Amino acid sequence: MSSYASVAQFAQTWGLVYFFVIFAGVLAYALWPSNRRSFDEASRIPLRED
Repeated sequence: MSSYASVAQFAQTWGLVYFFVIFAGVLAYALWPSNRRSFDEASRIPLRED
């Protein structure tokens, strides 16, 4: 049977790993060279006059 402290330690450790992996994935997606054109187009949307 697990105590609260061991479950909390497990959640903190693997939660940190999980969020770091998600952060690294989002960062890689945002900085990937092939996505640059779509991000540049999206940045100009507020300046368009339709």
